[in-house]
Amino acid sequence: MKLSILGARVIDPSSGLDQITDIHVEACKIVALGAAPAGFTAVETIDAQGLVAAPGLVDLNVALREPGYSRKGSIASETRAAAAGGVTSLCCPPKTKPVLDTSAVAELILDRAREAGNTKVFPIGALSKGLDGEQLAELVALRDAGCVAFGNGLESFRNTRTLCRALDYAATFDLTVIFNSQDHDLADGGLAHEGAVASFLGLPGIPETAETVALARDLLLVEQTGVRAHFSQLTSARGVALIAQAQARGLKVTADVALYQLILTDEALIDFSSLYHVQPPLRTRADRDGLREAVKSGVVSAISSHHQPHERDAKLAPFGATEPGISSVELLLPLAMTLVEDGLLDLPTLLARLSAGPADALRLPAGKLAVGGAADIVLFDPKASTVAGEGWLSKGENCPFLGHSLPGVVRYTLVDGRISHQA
Repeated sequence: MKLSILGARVIDPSSGLDQITDIHVEACKIVALGAAPAGFTAVETIDAQGLVAAPGLVDLNVALREPGYSRKGSIASETRAAAAGGVTSLCCPPKTKPVLDTSAVAELILDRAREAGNTKVFPIGALSKGLDGEQLAELVALRDAGCVAFGNGLESFRNTRTLCRALDYAATFDLTVIFNSQDHDLADGGLAHEGAVASFLGLPGIPETAETVALARDLLLVEQTGVRAHFSQLTSARGVALIAQAQARGLKVTADVALYQLILTDEALIDFSSLYHVQPPLRTRADRDGLREAVKSGVVSAISSHHQPHERDAKLAPFGATEPGISSVELLLPLAMTLVEDGLLDLPTLLARLSAGPADALRLPAGKLAVGGAADIVLFDPKASTVAGEGWLSKGENCPFLGHSLPGVVRYTLVDGRISHQA
């Protein structure tokens, strides 16, 4: 189908484009920016005056909960929610049931994602069998089945030599490894950041060193093995400082941060609301400021939702007995727009951290608007407001932002030139 998007402010961070112009789409591709090609007659047009057109957002961590956790979500429900948040490409972590450590599981996820057709899905394979940190998973077979990177989540390798061998193997085949750096022993049993708030509430703490000790080890192993590395879900100012130092030494490492870590602090726990129970935990204002500065400077090149939907019962027990995680992919763009509203980032920089940055980190074919490239586009109104929770699509309602008025409304999300979400 031939489609023209007329009069939008087109922002493409990868090329530096920021101007009011038209986009023309045919056969899933962008065929022109500006004037239509000779002989092009649009079958459908979108009047985009007053809207911003940007590359479809790329989210590096969206738990789809399928297979194995259908009460919490499904590929159909969570990709539909992602499209509503402006996401056209997403990565799903390997913590499924069974674990994403075989080609069969990867193919199942990809088949169901194609059937749903809401977003493009790029699976993250398990680095170790069963995520137990003992035996290496069949990484090459998983790569051939469609996995774009490999990680163990917060399930750490207890034996550093085993981890080092896994990284050596991954480096041999130029595979990307995702680290969620948290020392198991220092974090064991903890529920909140170890500090004044946790002490006041009587909650067992997770110290900042749970992140920094593991991060220092992981960076040294990356340097030794030469593996392509991405550090996910950083939470502390000292943690991002370690990443900055590694990058300054010439280490080619990238990093992302959960969007909610840029908005919330451990002070949100003061009423014991389980909606703020996340792992790794919310940390201090100083840590949040450090994360924000790292995003602004580009040390952290990607902002992700780290979407973890849960059924209602998972958050109804006392704080310590609830399951950690926030459902937020559906609000990715409006929540991120609060960073522009607060003056932290300008709009092109924010869109870079939501599209080109994450795509480059994992070498995904996404995150840019280019002639000949896929027509993965988000169209949003930066002056309108989203009331979080209206028309909620995710199965997980474990979101502390429900009821809030947020800046920006996603009007259209297009995947390969086809409208997958329309407000």
